Amino acid sequence: MLLTITAALWGANGVASRAAVGNISPMTLVLFRWVAVFVVLAVLLRDDLRRERALLAEHRLRIFLMALAGFTGFTVFFYLAGYYTTAVNITLLQSSIPPMVLAGAALFKGVRPTPMQLIGMGVTLVGVLVIATRGDLFRIGDLAFNAGDLMLLAGCALYAAYTLALRDRPQMPALVFFTALAAAACLSSLPAFAVEFALGKSYWPTLKGWLILLFVALGPSLTSQVFFMRGVEMIGPGRAGLFSNLVPMFGALFAVLLLGEEFHFYHAVALTLGLGGVWLSERKT
Repeated sequence: MLLTITAALWGANGVASRAAVGNISPMTLVLFRWVAVFVVLAVLLRDDLRRERALLAEHRLRIFLMALAGFTGFTVFFYLAGYYTTAVNITLLQSSIPPMVLAGAALFKGVRPTPMQLIGMGVTLVGVLVIATRGDLFRIGDLAFNAGDLMLLAGCALYAAYTLALRDRPQMPALVFFTALAAAACLSSLPAFAVEFALGKSYWPTLKGWLILLFVALGPSLTSQVFFMRGVEMIGPGRAGLFSNLVPMFGALFAVLLLGEEFHFYHAVALTLGLGGVWLSERKT
């Protein structure tokens, strides 16, 4: 249930990234979302943070690198992608995270995927190719992702690395660890925000922009990340990562209902393949 709610919030996040265009600049959204999360958690958990400060200091580099990959890096690419591709594509391409996690677990953690997980991963990758070829796999030789698609895939790779690192995170209360990640995300977001400001690309959010920021901070940034960490603790990164394939189902639905985007037949095929990949990967050999 926790991971299903997480997938729904992440799906809505894809819609938010498109709705943010023209209402709040991408690096402003990235920075302010983590500032909001950190402030809320720091106030609520000030006593716990004080008790764990020695352990936090000991693992500060690991915490910073995890935040840089999973929070800052992923969200920078995610919100930039909203300027170049559709919300439907943004949500569907996130189905590339589970096979990246499985591959990383095999390469770096020595976790051998089951035959059904390999089959599920293959089915999911076919779904990604369906999006890239706009439903015509015979044109695979002319394969061409647009800039937004490539940005999102880069962000997915960073989030897969973060997911793998969660398995061996420092042993401290999950919310304390998450607060530290949010603080690190604030710091690592500052250079991108400074570059955006220096280039004259930054602008003050509109009313809609503030509402998007509020939703992104409380939903996809705070609630979903806490739920995801708990899910990884309960069932491991490989299985937890597979629930990312539910993101397209929710994201495509929200994109069509809220943004009025077109939902093509090849999107339905890719969605079916993504969900099928989850189902197959969860089957026992």
